[in-house]
Amino acid sequence: MIIQQRLLKFIIRTNWLLFVIAGITGLLATPLDFALGILAGGLIVTVNFHLLYRTLKRSLTPPHIASHNVVLIKYYIRFILSAVIIFLLISNGYVEPLGLLIGLSIVVASIMLGTIREFTKLISKEAV
Repeated sequence: MIIQQRLLKFIIRTNWLLFVIAGITGLLATPLDFALGILAGGLIVTVNFHLLYRTLKRSLTPPHIASHNVVLIKYYIRFILSAVIIFLLISNGYVEPLGLLIGLSIVVASIMLGTIREFTKLISKEAV
């Protein structure tokens, strides 16, 4: 369980770090609507990740173990709400879709970085 906790802690920290780096880089180097897309996408996906973590932790921790249906309903509510927000941002022209896509990729990037980090730790342990 220690590996999972370490990986989760790394991913949470990396989410916020990548969000800040991508947001600042976007604001300094790209047009405003592109930078707003990065910021909006990063915020949407990072908040969703934290809400999913909180839902799963509360639902799977005794003595308040919830039904899987409750977890799924909360997941779909977040999914639909995110889809509506993304639709409104793009359809009203507030953000550039490519910038939004980059922002929405922040959690995926942090998960990949965390996986690579743990994999290299595992490989280096076996090599010794």
